[in-house]
Amino acid sequence: MNAFSRIAIIGVGLIGGSIGLALKRKKPEIHRIGIDASFVIDEALGLSAIDEGIPSEQMEKAISSVDLVFLCTPIHEILRLLPKVAHSIKPGALVTDVGSTKRRIVELADEVFPEDRYFIGGHPMAGSEGRGIKWADALLFENAVYVLTPSRPLPPALMKTFGETIEVLGAKILLLTPTLHDRIAAAVSHLPQILAVTLMNLVAQHQTSSPYFLKLAAGGFRDMTRIASSPYELWKPIIETNQEEILAFVDEFIDALKQTKQKILDQALEKEFMNAAQFRLSIPRDTKGFLRPHYDILVPAEDKPGIIAKIATALANAQINIKDIEILKVREGDAGTLRLSFETPEQQNQAQHILKEIGFSSRRMNG
Repeated sequence: MNAFSRIAIIGVGLIGGSIGLALKRKKPEIHRIGIDASFVIDEALGLSAIDEGIPSEQMEKAISSVDLVFLCTPIHEILRLLPKVAHSIKPGALVTDVGSTKRRIVELADEVFPEDRYFIGGHPMAGSEGRGIKWADALLFENAVYVLTPSRPLPPALMKTFGETIEVLGAKILLLTPTLHDRIAAAVSHLPQILAVTLMNLVAQHQTSSPYFLKLAAGGFRDMTRIASSPYELWKPIIETNQEEILAFVDEFIDALKQTKQKILDQALEKEFMNAAQFRLSIPRDTKGFLRPHYDILVPAEDKPGIIAKIATALANAQINIKDIEILKVREGDAGTLRLSFETPEQQNQAQHILKEIGFSSRRMNG
């Protein structure tokens, strides 16, 4: 089929607005219809995130003539809207969502969508410290993983066109089953959130015995509890719709803590530390490598202003693009380690030579 010509975005917040801006940047010929509260629509139009704004109460009529619908509302709202959307779109149209959990959403879609109307679950692994349309960014999805969770088969031409649209956003597609997506999300996103909240509250309880517990909380504690400040209203529907998988990993973690407790008593933790360090270094390579493998180097660097800029400028002058960058570890005022990712082994090799010339040592993580 031809490319989508009319797209509706239901919920023009951070994700929906960013989709609109990315499409305007790369595919300005697509007509983008935003559906939300009037004040949100006004702001989205002002930012050129959409071409046309429709109030939420006119949603069914607005989506009746579009080729593709992005459902970018909170999870409970996605579940509420799906039956209405399924029966309002035209035959042959496609609906996708951006919810953080997938099994419940896909199961409902399978129930309510007629055979000649299509749905595919989606979850862009991208976000921001802010919420709402004012935080929308045309580059939000650049190099981000965009998980798709198909259930019922889509016509090949429709799937191809949709995949090309997601790639236009700058994202890289990963196909998972809804159940596997939710299990992975429980392990690497939902469990860490629960642990951060629990650890923060545990230590805070000891403030009654001494005010220095939190005053002495340094970098490691701050890093582990950074996400503890996430708003509950954001997490409530995630926890409710993925409760089974989250509880399973909580139980696994409790068992793992009991084993760790015994290893502390046995003074047998060295292997655990070594394994954890090795696994930790593998995270960026594995998460970025499902479509186009990245080639990483580790660069020890002093913790002082201008270091990252010096490295980035030297590589940019040589026309080498850093695909991803991460600060793996740093001790304030001392030194840390940067992970730099490149698209080809040739760029990886060239970057090492350039960094050596300006006084930085490095080593490869892969390749």
